[in-house]
Amino acid sequence: MNAPDTHISGQIIDGEHRLLVRIYYEDTDFSGIVYYANYLKFFERGRSDYMRLAGVHHHELAALEDPIAFAVISVNVKYRTPARIDDLISVKTRLIEVRGASFLLDQWIERNGVILVEGQVQVVCIDMNGHPKRMPPHVHRVIKAAQAVPRPA
Repeated sequence: MNAPDTHISGQIIDGEHRLLVRIYYEDTDFSGIVYYANYLKFFERGRSDYMRLAGVHHHELAALEDPIAFAVISVNVKYRTPARIDDLISVKTRLIEVRGASFLLDQWIERNGVILVEGQVQVVCIDMNGHPKRMPPHVHRVIKAAQAVPRPA
């Protein structure tokens, strides 16, 4: 019954996660343009919902006998054009590479099909003391199954 891109956690279509986000006053600076650091928050929402829909839930990772979490270790962002108050943007995520303890994602934000911001984000699996750790095999399998080919340039 949901229209495309209207589910609260977004949708995964052809290996690409899409999450709609409305820009509110709180997301902007004094000029009504989205404050640059808030794009990282939008990327985080996209990654979290993508992982949730792929079958990886943060609360389940924390409840494992040997609990784990994920931490961002690298972000490379290019800002092209700003989003503004009241815009409806689409946060898009594609899983590019999965290794034993980490994975790499392409993320970008569009408005009406125009790319506003794009980035690559590397995430590492950590133990609860913050040390890198190989993903448990079942978590690695679930993430690997969601892997997609890079988006066209």
